[in-house]
Amino acid sequence: MTVKQVHYEEVLAECSDYRGAIALLKQHRPYLEMIPSMRRPQESVITLPLPLIRLRNSVSSVAGVAAAPGEVIRLPADLAILMCDPEWKIQTGVELFVLIHRPQEDFSHLLGRWRQTQVWLSQGYEWLMPKRYQHLLTEGSDTPYPLFVLFPETPERIRRGLRGAHLPFVVQTVYTPDDEGELSLIPEAPMPEAVDADE
Repeated sequence: MTVKQVHYEEVLAECSDYRGAIALLKQHRPYLEMIPSMRRPQESVITLPLPLIRLRNSVSSVAGVAAAPGEVIRLPADLAILMCDPEWKIQTGVELFVLIHRPQEDFSHLLGRWRQTQVWLSQGYEWLMPKRYQHLLTEGSDTPYPLFVLFPETPERIRRGLRGAHLPFVVQTVYTPDDEGELSLIPEAPMPEAVDADE
């Protein structure tokens, strides 16, 4: 079995909502504990699928792309999760980046997307926020945190590579096709494999 596009799309769609993002973070406890308020999760967790940033400085070349000050760049990560103080309406500085294993993607490509994300984030940036969050103060963080989402169909070498690079990942199981031919995430899946970056 191989990873299919619909597996990727299902996880991305599910995690684009704060509830799905929190369910994902529950599989990696160190990140779950970064949520400012579990009593006010909708105001504490902001999800940005296929995230965009505006650069403050010019960049001569990142992955063959040059950028001028003020230019908008789409990050190679699939999802950004920003933590926000629900009282003060400001970003706490915690930024999580989810990278979902894509069909036909091998270890070097998956890790390369994270490395490119790190390079872009080192340039000085601000977030392009959805209209409902534009009132928030969103300065870039000094420490981005990655989380890789793999599937049971993901090749073992990718898991070995992420372990070797000390990068955290979870394995997400997706339902088999139902009557409509769609896929959905298993709601009560067994505790998935998770690797802490410090292990």
